Amino acid sequence: MHIRDAAPEERGLIREQRLNAYSEHAQSIPAAHWRALSQAIGSEADARPGVQLMVAEVDGQIAGSVALFPAESDVYEGHAGKQDYPEIRMLAVAPAYRGKGAASALIAECIRRARDAGYRAVGLHTGEFMQDARQLYEKLGFERLPQYDFQPADDGITVMAFRLEL
Repeated sequence: MHIRDAAPEERGLIREQRLNAYSEHAQSIPAAHWRALSQAIGSEADARPGVQLMVAEVDGQIAGSVALFPAESDVYEGHAGKQDYPEIRMLAVAPAYRGKGAASALIAECIRRARDAGYRAVGLHTGEFMQDARQLYEKLGFERLPQYDFQPADDGITVMAFRLEL
C-alpha cells in the first residue's frame, strides 16, 4: 500500500468513491441527514487552499482517501468553530479494501504531516452512527471532545468530535 497526494484529475473519482463508501449509512439515518452528509462529502471542499488530499493506492487502484484541512479552517461552516490544529475529514475506503489497513495508513499519514508541521494535535469529527470509524479512532488514541459536537441537520444525530494529542 502506498499513501500519496491525490492528483487533481483524481478528485472526481475520489468524491464518487467517498459517496459510495458512505452510502451504506443512507438507510439507517434520516433522509435530511443523509442529504447533508452526502452534500458535504461530495463537495469541492477538498480542493480549498491548504487542504491536503491523500489516497491509499494498492496495485495502481485507489483504495481510499482522506483530506487533511489546515488549522484555523471553518471546516464545518460555523458548526464546530475554528481549531488551532488540523482536521482530518472525509476518510473513505472502498468496500473491497476494508479491513486491510487503508484507513489506519491514511490516518497515520495525516498524523505524521500534522506533527511534521509542528502541530501538537490533530482532530476529526464523525457521525455517531459510524460505529466502525469511532472504534478505529479510539483504538488509535483519539479522545472525545463533546464540546465541539454538533447536529448539522437538527435531527438528533450528533457529529462527534475527537482529538489526538501529538
